[in-house]
Amino acid sequence: MSQPVPIVICDDSRLARKQMASALRGWNVEVTFAEHGLEGLEAVRAGKGDLVFLDLNMPIMDGYQVLERIRKQDLPAMVIVVSGDIQPEARNRVLALGALEFIKKPTSPEHISEVLQQFGLLDELAHPEELHEQVEMEIPLPEYYREIANIAMGQAGEMLARLLNTFVHLPIPAVRMTASSVLEEHLLDVQRLQCEIVSQGFIGGGIAGEALLILPQEGLESVSQLIVEDTSGEYQRTELLISLSNALIGAFLSSFSKQLDLHLSKATPVVIHQFTGMADQVEKFDQTLTVSIDYQIHDHDFQCELMLVFTPDSLTGLQKIASYF
Repeated sequence: MSQPVPIVICDDSRLARKQMASALRGWNVEVTFAEHGLEGLEAVRAGKGDLVFLDLNMPIMDGYQVLERIRKQDLPAMVIVVSGDIQPEARNRVLALGALEFIKKPTSPEHISEVLQQFGLLDELAHPEELHEQVEMEIPLPEYYREIANIAMGQAGEMLARLLNTFVHLPIPAVRMTASSVLEEHLLDVQRLQCEIVSQGFIGGGIAGEALLILPQEGLESVSQLIVEDTSGEYQRTELLISLSNALIGAFLSSFSKQLDLHLSKATPVVIHQFTGMADQVEKFDQTLTVSIDYQIHDHDFQCELMLVFTPDSLTGLQKIASYF
């Protein structure tokens, strides 16, 4: 039996690392996990990454920076990017930086095998042998859904990029347990900053919640020139808000529900002209799952926040779904 091939799986999501390692189970590999780009780069320098599976959106050092360092320092590593950012420019950029291939999330063992076969790597790797490192198993609920949100974020970002014909910079989704008082204060803050808020409810498969799109007025005016010529009237402004909402929320929820094998029904988007606090009839909650994503378009001085707020009684269903991952 030949020596196992050292492989680095570099992704800030424990769920993504677990899924990739599971796809390689039984192969002649020795896996090292890296939680961010700098850790992955150090593993390559230590000779632990002849082959690297690399995410793009990570803290400390992102995937683009890792590729730049590998090329600049002439490190002996073959890199396959695995990312939820499906914008054509993202793929072109990583290939120009020396990546062998770009695989979009979610992937599968079959797709990984096809890519490795394409580059003549499959025969060297696909020999039965146990993984040399235990795959992480215990993952908190927000971390499960951060990776799901990361993939859905990429789908929505690609939709926004096509709508505006530009490149959208994707952040790391913030997925956390949030109290109703914190959520209320955040919405009051963005209202004081004269941001527009569009709300759209969703429900299905025991899951329900509200999707919120938050847009600063000045950024909306800037990006409006890319879509419509005249936004001076209230009708045109509302139409623009609804168009952006349909693109971002629609694409995000479509990918999110598909990954969970759910059908989510969506209510009609509504522009909240004046948020003054949660209504009395809305039951306050200690904590529930929220997803927050800040999209940015530097070339047009535009940014917006997409937020999902799940109802507290959805937590049981979300936990049950996560147990199947």
